[in-house]
Amino acid sequence: MSVAKPQVSKKYVGPRWLFLVLGLLLGAPLLGRAQVVDDSTKVLYGPKTTRIIYEDEVRRDSVGGTPIDTTLTNWSQARFWAHDSTFQQDLGALGTASRPLLYEPNLQLGARFGRNVFDRYAREGSQVPYYDSRSPYSFFRYVQSTQGEQVFEINYSRSLKKNFSVGVNYERIASNQVLGTALTLPLVEHNSFTLYSRFQSEDGRYHLLANYTSNRNRVAETGGIWPTDQEQNRINQLKGVVDSLFSYSDERVYLSSARNVEDRDQFHLFHTYRLLGRGLTAYHVLDVRRQYNGYNDDALPRSSTSQLLFYPTTGPGLGTYRNITATIDRATFRQVENTFGLLGHSDRVEYRVYGRYRNASLTAASTSTNPPGQSGTSVPLEEVGNYTYGQAFLGGTAAFNYRTIYAVQVDGEVKPAFSSLEYWLRGRIRTGPLSAEVLTSSYAPTLTQQDFEGNHYRWHNDFANTKTQQATVRLQQRLPFLAEHTIELSGSAALLTSLVYYNQQGVPAQLSENKTLLIGFARHRVRIGNVFFDNQATYTQGGDGEGLRIPALVTNSRVYYQRHVFGHALFAQLGGEVYYQSRFRGYQYSPSTQQFYVQDDFVMQNFAVANVFVAADISSASIFIKVAYVNQGLPANGYFTTPYYTDYPRRLQFGVRWKFFD
Repeated sequence: MSVAKPQVSKKYVGPRWLFLVLGLLLGAPLLGRAQVVDDSTKVLYGPKTTRIIYEDEVRRDSVGGTPIDTTLTNWSQARFWAHDSTFQQDLGALGTASRPLLYEPNLQLGARFGRNVFDRYAREGSQVPYYDSRSPYSFFRYVQSTQGEQVFEINYSRSLKKNFSVGVNYERIASNQVLGTALTLPLVEHNSFTLYSRFQSEDGRYHLLANYTSNRNRVAETGGIWPTDQEQNRINQLKGVVDSLFSYSDERVYLSSARNVEDRDQFHLFHTYRLLGRGLTAYHVLDVRRQYNGYNDDALPRSSTSQLLFYPTTGPGLGTYRNITATIDRATFRQVENTFGLLGHSDRVEYRVYGRYRNASLTAASTSTNPPGQSGTSVPLEEVGNYTYGQAFLGGTAAFNYRTIYAVQVDGEVKPAFSSLEYWLRGRIRTGPLSAEVLTSSYAPTLTQQDFEGNHYRWHNDFANTKTQQATVRLQQRLPFLAEHTIELSGSAALLTSLVYYNQQGVPAQLSENKTLLIGFARHRVRIGNVFFDNQATYTQGGDGEGLRIPALVTNSRVYYQRHVFGHALFAQLGGEVYYQSRFRGYQYSPSTQQFYVQDDFVMQNFAVANVFVAADISSASIFIKVAYVNQGLPANGYFTTPYYTDYPRRLQFGVRWKFFD
């Protein structure tokens, strides 16, 4: 039985961008220097005259900035192409839904939307970089693969006056469908636009950072591979172990017309005024944001006996609550936050105190129940939820530093409430290369975990707060003997109480028993002449029980050789990397709710992915060429990143990055 292919636009702009980049490379060599020189050929503007300033730095009453990154080290690694470089479980393609692969504590309190699967591709207003340059500064980066992966970013910034600068940034992330089709069909298209500005007064007492960011994400959902009856019987016989389904375009998929849309808009303003030197500074943050999530499926898949496929099979319509032929679920979250605070620091002491008030609202709509059989774009919608929230928070930080020998820091935040107090509190201490940290928190479930009304799922929950206690010790030390060694070691123990998660039916549930995680991390970096090694591993114990799905072992190893060639005209790097992940029962994904949930019927086998690459830096231009998954077929022909979602087969990736300082 075959399933129709997704009816999405076949417009594909990848080759046009590639031709543009090649034209810049081949037709504009004079721009390659991208540096302004005077009559004596002495460089006036370049990487050393351009600094990046972030909000966190200004919040510490510093505007010195950090140098722009001119290294090749992370340039070819795919996880650094997005705005979150942590290891993630995704749907096997660039730009698809993802969630953190390893455990991360939550420090967000109060009313939170809870739709986070596209977070790693969205630029957060508080993380926008601002550029302090003596000349106009611009750059672009472009990445393209033979399987349709594409990343394009272009940025322009300039100082209009000594203390005032503006800039604009555009970013596009896209990929093509690999499963279920031999055609070039778009799978993901993400577009982001950012307008930003920085100002400081002549005396340096007043600083302002402001930006507006717009993100648009469009994803054609396939539902993953739909096994044949024979393949499903084999999976059942092997008790969830899957050793096939690696035919990629020849595999059939569940969904033919499903689509997820996410829009995000954010205006973020941060400004400070120094009242009494560096010891007392007032600051204010205004953050206004909107997030819209919409899911459409105009052709719900059914078997020859009219049984609903892929979606849950409970509900009055054999798996549907509102309409038996089409699904349209929409939700919009709006939030306005104002934060007022005081901060200050000296050579040894640093502090910050603040109060924040949040106004938020959530509205939701879904397919109308009347008429129940109508489908297509004419399906009417009706409101299924409308909520408003007003919440106050208090927080602060206090730190003491004695040279580089000893440091103590305490920070936290609390949401006062009579019925359900929310808070997080963290304490850190460091002496030399050793440090220790304790964290305790209590936070409410997300708004989506509390209430949802859609065509395939509905729930209304009243969960207790989730509580966590975590202790961590770390060691970071350089070892100068024989070679340049750097080691990082850490060990953590986390206790989770009343954890809220999405269960095997894809609906929220709360654990009645405690969960304990033991986490060990190690990283070793060494340089021997021109050869560099970088190895890291994370071990997690307790991550495969009820409510959690974390692989026991995740490692990443890189080795590369780098040196100048042709004198100092070109800096080259040649190397390889291997990523390894142990077997585990990975989270399944529900596109209609945009949530990952635990499952017990599919065991994702351990796998290793090897890549080889060559990169080069010529003046202010950098390029790389990489063969990704070079070990395909040794031993398996593929691997799963999420149950029934395979990653890309072997492919060639190419990237170029160019900086201009005039």
